[in-house]
Amino acid sequence: MTHPTHTRRDHTADRPLLLDLFCCAGGAGRGYDRAGFAVTGVDNRPRPNYPFPFIHGDALTVLAELIASGEIRRYTAVHASPPCQKRCALTVGTNKSRGWGGKHVDLVAPTRELLDASGLPYVIEQPDGKADVRKDITLCGEMFGLGVLRHRNFELGGWNTTKPKHVRHRGYVRGWRHGEYRDGPYVAAYGAGGGKATVPEMQQAMGIDWTDVREELTEAIPPAYSDWLGRAFLARTTSGAVAA
Repeated sequence: MTHPTHTRRDHTADRPLLLDLFCCAGGAGRGYDRAGFAVTGVDNRPRPNYPFPFIHGDALTVLAELIASGEIRRYTAVHASPPCQKRCALTVGTNKSRGWGGKHVDLVAPTRELLDASGLPYVIEQPDGKADVRKDITLCGEMFGLGVLRHRNFELGGWNTTKPKHVRHRGYVRGWRHGEYRDGPYVAAYGAGGGKATVPEMQQAMGIDWTDVREELTEAIPPAYSDWLGRAFLARTTSGAVAA
């Protein structure tokens, strides 16, 4: 049996510790760091580009071990971005049109179960689609002046904040869709071909400069999203509004 490799950092005087599950290359982690957290990531694949302390192991196994040992109490909050290909809008549409489906894992429910057991406030992130998450918060690149739309839904566990207004888009996502090419102010930061963004375009559009791996970029959330969430969480903590 292979045990995960743990590399963690304790709380500092002014930076609470956040556990970043299914962290990939650290789009979410970077935003939480900017908001004021000390971040530790967990992923089942080596992530040499991840910019913070890292645990190489299965995210749910690591979380279960932290809960069982009581070490979870060292953390202030958890962010989780479990695999979502089964129910995200892009995959659902493609599967339906091509007769595909049933090949992807949906880890949202078991992730939520363990997060509830942890007793910590948390965020579960999923793309727009049919994932079984509450859409407590929905964020979009246009809210932050980014070059992607990249709508993402966030379920908040054990805390809450005011839902921001979804702003009007300035135009189309550049590229081919249903045989028609459209120009626009946003790039398609997913897949390849068909007018999809290049790696430098994705980096610039999302504000990510520490990885140039296409797969990592296509899976990342812009740090601006988790920066917003992290600051909202810390503001609620300061006001005493986080649930016990």
